[in-house]
Amino acid sequence: MNVISEAKRYPTPHIDAAPGDFAETVLMPGDPLRAKYIAENYLDGARLVNNVRGVQGYTGTYGKVPVSVMASGMGIPSIGIYAYELYSIFGVRNIIRVGSAGAIGESVRLRDVVIAQGASTDSGFASQYHLPGTFAPICSYHLLRAAADLAENMNIRYLVGNILSSDVFYNDDCGVPKEMRTVGAFGRMGILAVEMETAGLYMTAARCGGNALAVCTVTDDLNTGERLSPEERQRGLDDMIRLALGVAADVSNGGRDEDNG
Repeated sequence: MNVISEAKRYPTPHIDAAPGDFAETVLMPGDPLRAKYIAENYLDGARLVNNVRGVQGYTGTYGKVPVSVMASGMGIPSIGIYAYELYSIFGVRNIIRVGSAGAIGESVRLRDVVIAQGASTDSGFASQYHLPGTFAPICSYHLLRAAADLAENMNIRYLVGNILSSDVFYNDDCGVPKEMRTVGAFGRMGILAVEMETAGLYMTAARCGGNALAVCTVTDDLNTGERLSPEERQRGLDDMIRLALGVAADVSNGGRDEDNG
């Protein structure tokens, strides 16, 4: 799994921990306070294992299964750093992103949970790999299947498909015809929703030999301008968190990990 000869050097500049401090599965929200929320409300015996730069990481148990949760920060560069170190230095096998997303596809509604089968991107992150073509970042199938099955059992409204990981939050589309703006252009290609991290996670997992999945709650509709209230966001995110924790438990209780996306 290690891709650099110095992979046993820890703590790193970003994670003040040692192998063994993290479970084999890590839930990764973007927000450090959401990591704290998950640890305090869902994990038993959670202990703080990292707080470098305020990026809080915890390890506890969920249904007797060891699970960690740590924030990724915002954007592909940030999640790329944390995912790389977790996979290649700290022995993590599975990372499940739990985040929010904006609806692009017309079939996507507020509160839907989007399970990202693949992640398109406008980022140049893949250029570091010097590939003679275009790389298509995808998730790990066994995590995807577990998530879809659990969502069915939990009666969660969900969609599986392609999402967009964008480097830009405030898109300067001034003067661009509406149908050619980011939302319209990617929507025509069947993209369900947009967020800012998943493509970087999937590429890093592929390079490091790890497993990855992104599960996102739709909190904003970029077609209509509708958005959830803070209270509605919290309820919707709780469904997503329970789903991701269920996947973590499934993996640890015998789910397959032979593929790495």
